[in-house]
Amino acid sequence: MSTIRLGISTCLLGEPVRYDGGHKRDRFITDTLGQYVEFVPVCPETECGLGVPRESMRLQGDPASPRLVTSRTGVDHTDRMVAWAERRLKELEQEDLCGFIFKSDSPSSGMERVRVYSYKGMPERKGVGIFARMFMEHFPLLPVEEEGRLHDPKLRENFIESIFTLKRWRDLLKDHPTRGKLVAFHTEHKLLILSHSPKHNQLMGKLVAGAKQIPPGKLYREYEALFVAALMVKTTVKKNTNVLQHMMGYFKKELSPDEKQELIEVIDGYHEGLAPLIVPITLLRHYVRKYDQPYLKEQVYLNPHPVELKLRNHV
Repeated sequence: MSTIRLGISTCLLGEPVRYDGGHKRDRFITDTLGQYVEFVPVCPETECGLGVPRESMRLQGDPASPRLVTSRTGVDHTDRMVAWAERRLKELEQEDLCGFIFKSDSPSSGMERVRVYSYKGMPERKGVGIFARMFMEHFPLLPVEEEGRLHDPKLRENFIESIFTLKRWRDLLKDHPTRGKLVAFHTEHKLLILSHSPKHNQLMGKLVAGAKQIPPGKLYREYEALFVAALMVKTTVKKNTNVLQHMMGYFKKELSPDEKQELIEVIDGYHEGLAPLIVPITLLRHYVRKYDQPYLKEQVYLNPHPVELKLRNHV
């Protein structure tokens, strides 16, 4: 896999670009995730021409279309920010981004629940940062998250799984895609998709089955839209358990009675919240190698991201 490029709010990398001259370095992002991705930093406030330090800003007015104003003097920087963002988004089209990590609570970069002040000064957590909103509208198929939400193990695993999976899809598109390669890609990702959305898995299966009747360009666009939509649906213990039990069915003839019982107990332990997902996954990987199971050997579900990230140790 080629390098994953990930957009990120500059302050999360430790750069002193905040209004008070400080930063919000996130150690997981820089020290752990940073080993596997290349960051493309974006600081809307400094890049649109505001200095450091500067007066703090906030969102004000209608939460659906707020203004970006300075907190003390009330100077409106909305038009300036929007004009810069329109130019910057066109530049980011050339960066081959596989996702973006925003700074939470930021009036420019907050992804959700940003404070929006009424003209009477009362805040409501109903806003989206000016740049974040424009980015998500411009790149609706890109995975996005906030650094605060990435401390939730399930959201973290889902986001990182999504960026690695999207990168595999991008690499396929760059490598002279054919219908045959699409079928192979879908086959390898089938259980991963199933763990997110059985509904999308069914729709994608029908699309791939009728691939010969669809022009290639349209086929890839429709598949990508369904693929990304599936990844946006969060995995659950119930759906993962269904996939694990489905995988166990491939060893009907190979497993000894003791091995089968052990696998059942491990899957049940995960389902009941007594063990993390990595436990049944590790045992299934062992049986895949031991019995050289050809179909499961190719399933991305067993290795969707580097094991060193330990993402499935906590979900």
